[in-house]
Order: sequence, then structure tokens, then C-alpha cells
Amino acid sequence: MNYPLSIQKAIESFAKLPTVGRKTAERFVFYLLKQSQVDLDSFADSIKNLKSKVGRCKSCGILAENDSCEICANPKRNQLAICIVTNTQDLLLIEKTNIFNGLYHILGNNIDPIKGITPEKLNIQNLLNRLQNNKIEEIILALSPTFEGETTALYLQKILKDYNSIRITRLARGLPAGANLEYMDENTLSQALQNRS
Repeated sequence: MNYPLSIQKAIESFAKLPTVGRKTAERFVFYLLKQSQVDLDSFADSIKNLKSKVGRCKSCGILAENDSCEICANPKRNQLAICIVTNTQDLLLIEKTNIFNGLYHILGNNIDPIKGITPEKLNIQNLLNRLQNNKIEEIILALSPTFEGETTALYLQKILKDYNSIRITRLARGLPAGANLEYMDENTLSQALQNRS
């Protein structure tokens, strides 16, 4: 016997999510079947409105519900330093360390020619515009020490060398090579930020 069609479709939808296999998808669906209709409607609305309500900050590129995120709009932040990260998740990890009080810039990805991700597909032109229109003293390259992250960091160092007055630093090498920032604990990330070079 097969599941009813509605359940099968829900399982197939959940199974499309990263790292979710069929068994986990089944558990999700059967968990949701035990919830009240009000909770299910709220859950469905949060997913349905995700794309329409979330955009990107015009300055840094972080996922935000307004044109300017709360970090860029905060005058208490150090306006002279920009930390470049790959995505919003990496930014939030660095924020949790409470070490860095400057601004951020989200690239959106790392250079990966095999996947067709070239520098033109990254949020680099917006970064260059920010550097031309604002007085920046330091750029921190906080990219994962993977092959793609290193390639992106080298590319950025090359195009940023024309900005002689800006100090370019990288996270300390205490981060294991080949690791993603999202798997780093706050203490390791704090040490890497404090000992950047």
C-alpha cells in the first residue's frame, strides 16, 4: 500500500531539501500531520512569503526585509572597516563572536569555474562602488579556507591592491584548511578574527 497522494507529494517536497533523505522527509510529514491546522497555516505562510518579504540590503547584500539592514543603518558600527564574507550565515557567525563591530559585504558565493561561478557573478562591483564612495581603512577577507574560498580571496587581493590606503587582512590560519565557516565554533572564529593578519 502507498501513502495517500497528498502525503507522497509532501514527502517528495521535503526530500528535495539539502541533506534530507526520504526517511527524514517522512518524519517531517508525519510530525506536521499531528499539528493543529492553525500551526500548519502559520508554517505554510512563513514559507510562502519567504521570497516576497526577504530581499538584500542595497549596501552589503545581506538578506534583509528592508533596503538597508540593521548593521549598515547602525551609526555606532565602525564605518571604516568592512568584513567580506561569502553569505549571510557566515556574517551571523562572525556577529556571534562579538569581536567585530564594523560593516560587512556579502559576495553571494565563491569563485568556482567548475560550477560556472565567475567573478562577474559575485557581488564585487557593489564592493568597489562602496570603496570609492566611502572612506574605508581595513578590509577583512573572512572566507572559508576551501579551494574556492582561497581562489576568491586571491582574486580580491589582486583587484584591491590599487586601494593603497586600505589595509587588507585575512582571518588567522587557525581555521582548518578545507573547512567551511558555518561549521566553526564561536571561540575558534573569535581567535581567527583577533589574530587576523
